[in-house]
Amino acid sequence: MQVKFNAVVAAAALLIAGAASAQDMVVKIGHVGPTSGGIAHLGKDNEMGARMAIDELNAKGVSIGGKKVKFELLAEDDAGDPKQGTAVAQKLVDSKVMGVIGHLNSGTSIPASKIYSDAGIPQISPSATNPKFTRNGYKTTFRVVADDVHLGGTLGRYAVKELKGKSIAVIDDRTAYGQGVAEEFAKAVKASGGAIAEQQFTTDKATDFTAILTAIKAKKPDVVFYGGMDAVAGPMIRQMKQLGINAKFMGGDGICSGELPKLAAGAMADGQVVCAEAGGVEGEQKAGMDKFRADFKKKFNADVQIYAPYVYDATMVMVDAMVKAGSAEPAKYLPVLAKTSGYKGVTGTIAFDEKGDVKNGALTLFTYKGEKREQIAVVR
Repeated sequence: MQVKFNAVVAAAALLIAGAASAQDMVVKIGHVGPTSGGIAHLGKDNEMGARMAIDELNAKGVSIGGKKVKFELLAEDDAGDPKQGTAVAQKLVDSKVMGVIGHLNSGTSIPASKIYSDAGIPQISPSATNPKFTRNGYKTTFRVVADDVHLGGTLGRYAVKELKGKSIAVIDDRTAYGQGVAEEFAKAVKASGGAIAEQQFTTDKATDFTAILTAIKAKKPDVVFYGGMDAVAGPMIRQMKQLGINAKFMGGDGICSGELPKLAAGAMADGQVVCAEAGGVEGEQKAGMDKFRADFKKKFNADVQIYAPYVYDATMVMVDAMVKAGSAEPAKYLPVLAKTSGYKGVTGTIAFDEKGDVKNGALTLFTYKGEKREQIAVVR
């Protein structure tokens, strides 16, 4: 009887040990984006990019340091709000995530980066473009897209040299992203010999732009630049048409979504909008991006909005560093992540500089025709 009892105890102990061992192999990765509020469609796009990567990794089977690993995605909503962003960042730290992909907006990514840095947890943003994001000296902060200096600068030069803008108006939503990209755009316009005829401000939650657009109309603009997101840009384009402002409309990656024509409610003329996405592939690499978009559509029955491929790559780059380091512990894989070089992703080749910025970040200029995005050029 005692022998049988001991055997049962031993078997139970083995089961418990096995369960604990299986538990040890779960690696938690956090994702943060605005899955509620005005740009929820962009936040959900990002989250689906992360889910796609995690599902693929788990289906393929990944071993780290000789142990088979199961990845678990902890997805949080920051609603595009800096206070909520820091709250969910702390929640992820407390949940013992090994790394974080996010946040979407610069305004949430920048304050959250300190929390991740203090905890020693690597953070890769797929979409925060404000230069300040990687300028605080945090060793844990990375991004896989070009910053606003490149983004706003390229658009500013394009407005003067290609669109031949003589009277250029600038509007921004006063967020870290909107203000940052608008400032860089204005600098590049002036450096290219152009002039800013009018500068106005709004918010990221505004819906009525009559006052600022009336002030702009008086300057007879041929180009209007908006620093902000598509949820505001769409209604702004609609109100420009109502006021008879027949100008080109420009913006950064925040407006460059598949949703913009719907948000403008049919007010966009073909070729009226010129925007830039902070990334870009051409030639042979374009096939990889096309495949990603097709696979994404098949999996989620939704088109890619903007950033999902960058989230996917950011997740894959983070896991690649864990595999190479032989550990998912942040302190062990962080130095390997920082040295990432020549990683072939769907968004192009990824390598980080000493600040955590992507090296040789490309931009893709787009316009819209027949309410569909159409590529103009890839710029480096």
